[in-house]
Amino acid sequence: MISLAIVEDEDSYAEQLTDMVNRYQKERNTRIKVTRYTDGDEIAENYPGGFDMILMDIQMRFMDGMTAAEKIRKVDRDVLIMFITNRTDYAIRGYQVDAIDYVLKPVTYPAFEQKMDKAMERLQRHEGFSVTIATPDGMMRLDISEIYYIESEGHNLLYHTKRGVLKMRERIQDAEEKLQDHGFFRANKGCLVNLEHVSGERDGCCLIGDEMLPVSRARRNEFMQAMTDFVSRM
Repeated sequence: MISLAIVEDEDSYAEQLTDMVNRYQKERNTRIKVTRYTDGDEIAENYPGGFDMILMDIQMRFMDGMTAAEKIRKVDRDVLIMFITNRTDYAIRGYQVDAIDYVLKPVTYPAFEQKMDKAMERLQRHEGFSVTIATPDGMMRLDISEIYYIESEGHNLLYHTKRGVLKMRERIQDAEEKLQDHGFFRANKGCLVNLEHVSGERDGCCLIGDEMLPVSRARRNEFMQAMTDFVSRM
């Protein structure tokens, strides 16, 4: 599923863009989750991350789209940004924040469709499924193949990855829901393992590298079945 943010202060334009997104996903047989923001400051301040693409109006009341994009770029270098504007001169400034494109108002569906095709092609170049981790240094997008396992620590999760251990404030139930269809298994109450990196099972534990991660007794049969299913799909 593609996660898309619409940042537009005028309700009529936001509704028009939402309708176009809904039409586009039906015609392209894809799934797009839309989140609406009513101003640049609403998305840029405490930016939540996790978006694949942002449709950003340029002229807004409290924070213009360009300023919002500059703030977002400080913490997320990967999200695609497409500006919605009635001024062509903003297109040049868009390159400063690595905007993929811009759509001129009034927006027509054929023009919108063409720009979305371009954006989708770029998204599809990213191999595999990715997740966004909020780190002290900003947002980091990881391909799931980079994640070894995830363990809970209080109200946080520790992502053990090829880039090191990354801490994020998140519930393990939310991580499990997000990743269970992508080869991850809940080995015990506080640990989610990437089956891609499991090399075997020993003494009630699954092996990932040099680490032995306990599999709860109630989940052992389910774990072995999950491993069998995963290997058969590879």
